[in-house]
Amino acid sequence: MPTLARINGYRFYFYSHEPNEPAHVHIDKAGCSAKVWLADLSLATNHGFRQHELRRVIEMVRDHQSEFEKAWHDYFGTRP
Repeated sequence: MPTLARINGYRFYFYSHEPNEPAHVHIDKAGCSAKVWLADLSLATNHGFRQHELRRVIEMVRDHQSEFEKAWHDYFGTRP
C-alpha cells in the first residue's frame, strides 16, 4: 500500500489491490479513516472524522490532487 504523503499527522495512501476502482486516496489519523475520490473530491467513506476535520482533509487532498492522481496512474499504469 503506497503512502503518498504524511501531512500534519495525516497519512494519505492507496491500496495496491484496488486498480478497478476510480482513482482515490485513503486518509488515516488517530484511528479515523476516510476515502476521497480524486476526480471530484467527493467523500466515499468516513469512519470517525468529524465534519470540520473532513473539510480540512478534503482541502489537503485538493492541494495535492494532481500529484495523487499522477501517483495513482503511474502505479496502476492507467491514463486519466
